[in-house]
Amino acid sequence: MKLNIVTGKRQRAQRVCFYGVESVGKTTLAAKMPQPLFLDIEDGCHHLDVASQTIKSWTELLEVVKELASGSYGYKTVVLDSIDWAERLNHTNLCEQKKIKSLKDIPYGDGFVMAAERMARFLNDLDRLVDAGIHVVLIGHAQVKRQEPPDQVQAFDRYELKLTKQASPLVKEWVDHLLFLNFKTRIVESESGKAKGRGGKERVLFTTHAAAYDAKTRSELADELPLEWASIESLFVSSVPAKVPVPQLSPLDILKAKFKDKGDEITAFLRYRGKIGEDQQWTDAPLDYIAQVHATPSKFLDAVDVWKASCVEQA
Repeated sequence: MKLNIVTGKRQRAQRVCFYGVESVGKTTLAAKMPQPLFLDIEDGCHHLDVASQTIKSWTELLEVVKELASGSYGYKTVVLDSIDWAERLNHTNLCEQKKIKSLKDIPYGDGFVMAAERMARFLNDLDRLVDAGIHVVLIGHAQVKRQEPPDQVQAFDRYELKLTKQASPLVKEWVDHLLFLNFKTRIVESESGKAKGRGGKERVLFTTHAAAYDAKTRSELADELPLEWASIESLFVSSVPAKVPVPQLSPLDILKAKFKDKGDEITAFLRYRGKIGEDQQWTDAPLDYIAQVHATPSKFLDAVDVWKASCVEQA
């Protein structure tokens, strides 16, 4: 066997998870990533001027990620908002397939194991984005969990990703950087001897593991940084090789290339659906409708084929 040994640092797109407490600024920070596209599951980016694709189901999420991996959409970052809501979609879809109300209905916790296996495959799908030179950012919520380490006398509380115990290790292992976002608070003792919190307005991000929170980084970032884009910008501006092509094409231009051999069929279908007039072509469809088709073109073509087949049967 001939070895293919590589030396030195290798550049590639980054896999990142921003997680933290409510309203700390996770989505706002992700919006400052290079040319982001938000896969919006929880309607959390409507207040930001960013490109977004609404996701309503686990199947739709898989289809959109697969489509984006083609690298022909011009986005440099894909933001999943959020990973814990994506896990909910995963569980709902699995319950529908198994015809059960809850994963708890499957004995011995096997339902959650099945869901975790699906999550692992989804992370592999996200790797296709990374291979295409696209950064992947997972936004997550935080939960406080009780820890009882075997080498400690007392238990303590700790911030962790709000995922099931089966999926959380998979996500934490997959990301290059697990960054915890929080408000900085000082604990002071009052005159009565009671502890009181002070501050709570300064926003910070933590990059390395600590007893109070889970975090990690594969870079040389400081342990604690101000919660601002400048603190982490260096991770992304030089991590993708310059040779990665990023074509700047509109959704309509992309669909024109995809549908070049089916223009007449699609035009007839949209006229039938009332999306365009009798004197218009499919390219004259409303921009919001074009954007919906652009998100899942394969599903749209399937609908066209079904309609065409029904017309043949009626004839």
